[in-house]
Amino acid sequence: AEKIRNARVYDVAKKTPLEPAPGLSERLGNRVLLKREDLQPVFSFKLRGAYNKIAQLDDTQREKGVIAASAGNHAQGVALSAQRLGLNAVIVMPKTTPDIKVHSVEQMGGEVILHGNAYDDAYEHAIKVAEQRSMTFIHPYDDPDVIAGQGTVAMEILEQHPLLSKQPIHAIFVPVGGGGLIAGIASYVKTLHPEIKVIGVEPEDAPCMHAALAANERVVLDQVGIFADGVAVRQAGKEPFRIAREAVDEVILVK
Repeated sequence: AEKIRNARVYDVAKKTPLEPAPGLSERLGNRVLLKREDLQPVFSFKLRGAYNKIAQLDDTQREKGVIAASAGNHAQGVALSAQRLGLNAVIVMPKTTPDIKVHSVEQMGGEVILHGNAYDDAYEHAIKVAEQRSMTFIHPYDDPDVIAGQGTVAMEILEQHPLLSKQPIHAIFVPVGGGGLIAGIASYVKTLHPEIKVIGVEPEDAPCMHAALAANERVVLDQVGIFADGVAVRQAGKEPFRIAREAVDEVILVK
């Protein structure tokens, strides 16, 4: 929780609103609030973790620049953070990445390398390039500083909620890919309010955290569906899994 409180995210990220969802609330017979991370400068929470990690690099690391592998939001988060801090950024993206995402990274000053057909191929190539060029690899979720940056979402939720409702929060539902967001949220929420349930939500065809918790160890899925490409991850991160085992109440699967 301390790491989250001290996270440096607000140089680039903004505090996003927590808003009632009237239609959804009525349909479900429950008061549902949405945390509007789609209103971030790169339309996603990924900016928080990327910036918090990059802002803490030393001068030698900054000089060499940063590298990431991503088909989407993490790529833009790293590129924007690096641009803001005046560093070089290389983003390795699968060849299947839509042009619009490639261009948006380039517009933020990132150098794009297209490699492989899926995230795993891009990831392996990025690790090689990182070694060749002595760049710092910025992991999308398996890194304590990245997790701490994402955890600021929970800090805001707990600050904003009392202004909207006198009822306590019963549960926070968090989408799960590699687990960085839910690890940050769960560790912060459980430290302050252990009674609030933290529930992960994964697609049925990409249930990496659900499978890991069931097996009590990280498993590698044979394949994942890419309909929700942002959470199409074959193996949960090591650090997110460690935290999830202690702090996440359950993970549910959706069609």
